[in-house]
Amino acid sequence: MAVKPIPEGYNTFTPYFVVEGATDFIEFLKKAFAAEEMYRFPAPGGKLGHAEVRVGSSVLMLADTSPDYPASRMNAYLYVPDVDATYKKAIAAGGQSKREPANQFYGDRVGTVTDRWGNLWSIGTHVEDVSPDEMERRMRAQKK
Repeated sequence: MAVKPIPEGYNTFTPYFVVEGATDFIEFLKKAFAAEEMYRFPAPGGKLGHAEVRVGSSVLMLADTSPDYPASRMNAYLYVPDVDATYKKAIAAGGQSKREPANQFYGDRVGTVTDRWGNLWSIGTHVEDVSPDEMERRMRAQKK
């Protein structure tokens, strides 16, 4: 049987977080977004060399910083069934509110938090199907 170019259970795009304190970052992901840890590998010096967690249907890869891989920040958009409940969990897990959940012109209800590593999480629930033309009309109306 041929090896698949994309492993089973992975998507074509997989975010990779490099943070200082990756073990704590995993705990944040578990508390805030119900992440399930798949596995982790230690690195020399007590750091985390590589780990993978599943959040919903997506895999996130992560590691501690190293001389070759400094910390980097990311903006992530996470779809969830209940944005209000997940937003509250993210705040309870240590996230800082940037914007409370509210309905947006593009059909999603979205709230935004930052984690202590500087990552920005836009948490959304799709609440309305909106055509591109209607999105543009609504966006223009907001700017007036």
